Amino acid sequence: MPQHPSAHETVALTRAAILNAMIDEMHGVQLDAPRKTRRLVLRPLEDRDVAALVSYRSLPDVCRWVPFEPMDAVAVRARLSGQWRRHSLDKEGDTVVLGIVIAATGQLIGDTMVHWASEQHGVAEIGYVLHPAHEGHGFATEAAHELLHIAFDDLRAHRVTARTDLRNLASTRVLARLKMRQEAHLVDGEWFKGAWSDVLDFAMLDREWAAGHPARCP
Repeated sequence: MPQHPSAHETVALTRAAILNAMIDEMHGVQLDAPRKTRRLVLRPLEDRDVAALVSYRSLPDVCRWVPFEPMDAVAVRARLSGQWRRHSLDKEGDTVVLGIVIAATGQLIGDTMVHWASEQHGVAEIGYVLHPAHEGHGFATEAAHELLHIAFDDLRAHRVTARTDLRNLASTRVLARLKMRQEAHLVDGEWFKGAWSDVLDFAMLDREWAAGHPARCP
């Protein structure tokens, strides 16, 4: 006599099918070609960018909210010859860093990060750093918006997250302009640079991205 699955087993099978379908959709992304926005170009970092990178990554005010200490030319060159050489997201755990360049002038003014956080759960993470001299013009929002294109449209993530320090008001404003949802306020969430830090977690789902785009393109 044939055995029929119970209601509980049916739900479990349905969830497994959905997860498998989502994982099948998610695939690697090659990011060695420039990505153009209205005013910017996001491109891989190069040896010629050392001076521009040091101009803001050496500043204590910039490093206050990010997980690295002020960097000199030696440290930047080490990154360029190491982890920043990756130009593709091939598997869970991979991270790509892209420079933010003003298209009209060719000036590098910051850098961005896309991280493939979880294949099983379809999660990507984004991040950005901008030279303080170029804040207040919407460049960080425009660059981060392109990261959402990469994560959702190319990597086919189900969920994209971003994390920022509560005190980093500029970053919080960028995430709000992107319409990412604040999901958590972690009180003393991290021991960060010698002190407890409150952390804000933001996220967006693929269906939210699809519903609001392309109307939200900056």
